[in-house]
Amino acid sequence: MVAGAEVMVPVQQTITVLDVPGCSDVVSNSPDTTILQFVPSIRSGSFADIGPRRFMEDEHIRIDDLSAHQGSLVRFPKPCAFYGVFDGHGGPEAAAYVRKHVLRFLFEETNFPQTSEVDDTFLKEVKNSVREGFLLADLALADECSVSSSSGTTALTALILGRLLMVANVGDCRAVLCHKGEAVNMSQDHRPNYASERRRVEELGGFIDDGYLNGVLSVTRALGDWDMKLPRGSASPLIAEPEIRQIILTEDDEFLIIGCDGIWDVMSSQQAVNLVRRGLRRHDDPEQCAKDLVMEALRLSTFDNLTVVIVCFTSLDHPEPSQSRQRRLRCCSFSAEALCSLQSWLDNSGSR
Repeated sequence: MVAGAEVMVPVQQTITVLDVPGCSDVVSNSPDTTILQFVPSIRSGSFADIGPRRFMEDEHIRIDDLSAHQGSLVRFPKPCAFYGVFDGHGGPEAAAYVRKHVLRFLFEETNFPQTSEVDDTFLKEVKNSVREGFLLADLALADECSVSSSSGTTALTALILGRLLMVANVGDCRAVLCHKGEAVNMSQDHRPNYASERRRVEELGGFIDDGYLNGVLSVTRALGDWDMKLPRGSASPLIAEPEIRQIILTEDDEFLIIGCDGIWDVMSSQQAVNLVRRGLRRHDDPEQCAKDLVMEALRLSTFDNLTVVIVCFTSLDHPEPSQSRQRRLRCCSFSAEALCSLQSWLDNSGSR
């Protein structure tokens, strides 16, 4: 994928997802009255399982109210929420470290912009802060003595600021948006078989051997793994530069699935959306849907740890069950006069 290129998602003409590795143009949707009136109603659920592996190397973070979490001194557009999935390799240390410090890297050390209004300037500053936060996390892993130089992690974060959804990704975790039942990928898996990644790797002196970067790593972007990166300041085939995509949420956007590669190894984005959508329509519980998705991946014989976060943007109404229940209750209701008539009929029948 070309840096700064605009990616048109073939779901509906009004949806434009931008791929912004560094800084580029902002989303250029033309908001209509419906979009302007829509305010996401944020709630989420998550589930993780060690799967068939001996060790658990996944980490995740789930914050439905970022303002409350960060304290009263910060100002963000409402609602504001933050989620992340970190899939470690070479040990759990890198993923655990990034999960513990990710808020500091993104919102404190980068001078994250604070305002209650979302405009072009704010969006540009947010993207710069997110990008800088990922790179700061990567550099911190190089200096952290508790993290082995052979330990690394993928990282995918989702930030919601008002109606803005911004996804930043390094590695092969994936974020999938459900738009009127259709799966819209909000991230691209950074794997060696991804043509532009392979080209970038080879241009920087790396090579792909049997689907692995330099014959070792199954991803082409990661935080940490400093034993595979060239000295600081040098161009390395393995990078920590995030790809950033953003979209303006509307009432047609139902939920977001964030999952590690253990999910996507055994099911497509649309299959995952279908499963979650059926579950939400049945019980409206994102936590249960996250568990169901993990259980389905296990049933399909995934070979990895499993972590899923599901973020809902709307509350599902269930008018049909309640109406049918009311109809049943009305059918079973009798007036006092009717009850007396029924009792009289039963008495007469019994005396015959």
